[in-house]
Amino acid sequence: MDAIIKEAKHKMDKTIEAFRQEITRVRTGKATTTLLDGIKVDYYGNPTPLNQVGNVTVLDAHTLAITPWDKSMIEAIDKAILSANIGLNPINDGTNIKIPIPPLTEERRKDLVKLVKKFGEDAKIALRNVRREANDKLKKREKEKELSEDLRHDAEADIQKVTDNHSKTIDEMITHKEKEIMEI
Repeated sequence: MDAIIKEAKHKMDKTIEAFRQEITRVRTGKATTTLLDGIKVDYYGNPTPLNQVGNVTVLDAHTLAITPWDKSMIEAIDKAILSANIGLNPINDGTNIKIPIPPLTEERRKDLVKLVKKFGEDAKIALRNVRREANDKLKKREKEKELSEDLRHDAEADIQKVTDNHSKTIDEMITHKEKEIMEI
């Protein structure tokens, strides 16, 4: 019984972490290196994460800079950023790449908030699926006479508490990200 609850909690923790990574890629009005996390550069035929072919830094609140370790990679990095289709236009000066982060319009900010809320709802659906799987396992154990009805109810209540806590965490993350996006 404890193993089922522990497994459900572990899966829910993974869901929260996946959601956290998802919303860090949603851009706010400020420059952050996480905007470029999903970008892969063609490094001698291998798709390689951008942060492994160069140093990614924040110059100021509205500018990112990339200094490639291998200067011959500048064109490939430039091309990877453009093909990532994240709305950023890199400026290549021959040795470094600067990426200006344009300010967001009010309409775009609202769209990004909707996107974050959608990601949050998807994460909550994943939590509910984990809860359902755990409850099904408990019911199966009860049918096999490995668990009494009272113990199953107690375990289901524990799983519900874990689900509620994780759902609350997602709501808090959404609220925080919404404030971050709407801040000018």
